Amino acid sequence: MINEVRVRFAPSPTGPLHIGGVRTALFNYFFARKNNGKLILRIEDTDQKRLVKGAEDYIKRSLDWCGVKIDEGMKKGGDYGPYKQSERTEIYKKHVEVLLENGRAYYAFDKSEKLDWHRKDHEKKGKKFVYNWHNRLKLENSLSLTKEEVEKRIKNKENFVIRFKTPEDKKVKINDLIRGVVEFGSNTLDDKILYKSDGMPTYHLANVVDDYLMNISHVIRGEEWLPSAALHVLLYQSFGWKTPEFAHLPLILNPAGSGKLSKRSGANTGVPVFPISWETEKEKIIGFKEEGYIPEGIVNFLALLGWNPGTEKEIYTIEELCRDFEIKKINNSGAKFDIDRLKWFNHKHLQSMSNEKIAKLFVEKKREAALMPLKKVVIIIGLIKERANTINQLWGLGKYFFEDPKKYENKVFKKFKSDETIEVLNGVVSIIKKNKNHNKKVLGEKIKSWIISGEKSFGKVMQPIRLGLVGELKGVDVFLISEIIGKKKTICRLELLVKKIKESL
Repeated sequence: MINEVRVRFAPSPTGPLHIGGVRTALFNYFFARKNNGKLILRIEDTDQKRLVKGAEDYIKRSLDWCGVKIDEGMKKGGDYGPYKQSERTEIYKKHVEVLLENGRAYYAFDKSEKLDWHRKDHEKKGKKFVYNWHNRLKLENSLSLTKEEVEKRIKNKENFVIRFKTPEDKKVKINDLIRGVVEFGSNTLDDKILYKSDGMPTYHLANVVDDYLMNISHVIRGEEWLPSAALHVLLYQSFGWKTPEFAHLPLILNPAGSGKLSKRSGANTGVPVFPISWETEKEKIIGFKEEGYIPEGIVNFLALLGWNPGTEKEIYTIEELCRDFEIKKINNSGAKFDIDRLKWFNHKHLQSMSNEKIAKLFVEKKREAALMPLKKVVIIIGLIKERANTINQLWGLGKYFFEDPKKYENKVFKKFKSDETIEVLNGVVSIIKKNKNHNKKVLGEKIKSWIISGEKSFGKVMQPIRLGLVGELKGVDVFLISEIIGKKKTICRLELLVKKIKESL
């Protein structure tokens, strides 16, 4: 084992990458950068039956969106490849043969129907069926059968798996970097399958072999793998290898804090569970990106979802997280996914982002905005972004810049549904048509002067103008709106309101 820090993110392409997986990748990335180490992306695709088309590419695109930079792995390359487990089958075959030779693994020929019978029989007796030291000699395997019988079955191509021979009466201790010392008794462990009948290894064998051969120094993964850690340590010992450091991350809980954040619990509470959209022939699921969240906000939020820097600082860039991250400051209990807190983080990062960058993200989402010159969109963003938590909310805050009102706020429309308002709006339109310099300052001075000289009410003039331009009594300075949308559109919108009022009288 070399001394440099080498960590890996090793997802299975069995579907879209869950936001919990994104956090695992981020913590590995922070730890690697903090310690001048390397992050490896390894695709664990040994379960061929569960592979989903497009999932592998989705994983890479998700990490790219979040700003996670891979040092070695799929497409990136490196000195320890292949980085896809389905391309390493010969390596696993050699290593399982080592375990067979040293008596730490054995062939098992048990039919699935027979094992199901044992499980159900144990359930009837209020017990749990565990395939291990106490019953392995009563089952069909190379420990209970003669050598000749085993060779005959293999020669006849009878289906078999290779199981790990878990030692009896052994204490397995793991010094977890987050949870401290965790101890397991080997007698409670089952003889896990290491090699399947289809010639592919299981996760347990493949990940241990790969971690060792790829010189992984620290295994940082979700706590769902903690029960398997004892087997992994025993496998390291069986090969005579030094074990890496382990750190098992706490779960991300649903917004209610009552269980793991899942696709179903997320859907029930309106919380996405994937970083970017996932689309197949059967379904399309919107991710955080499509909901208008920016990677800076997501990364900051996820970092503090289980990790506490021990200071008052909350707003971090990804570079600052790489600098300040310490694995010992990760909590060992689950962290609730608080969508309101995510919105707060996203808002903070959105406000610190340049108007130009926000404008580019905005026009990517809204075709209507893309029709306007980018320089104008940048100005609009500067006027409305303060109230936005997400990119998507910008449309609701400023759509009146990009499209004519489709309807008018009913209460306000009724208030100004009169001949007096028609006369006022016609007067304003006349001023605008005669005015050569259509900008906020000049337009404002002209109309205000007209109001004062005609002894008109400011409210009875300004509110109908706003209603005509926006459709309701909200928005930024009405003369600035007029300047941005232009003289032609301003006149068109005000004349349309006049028409609607006439039709309603």
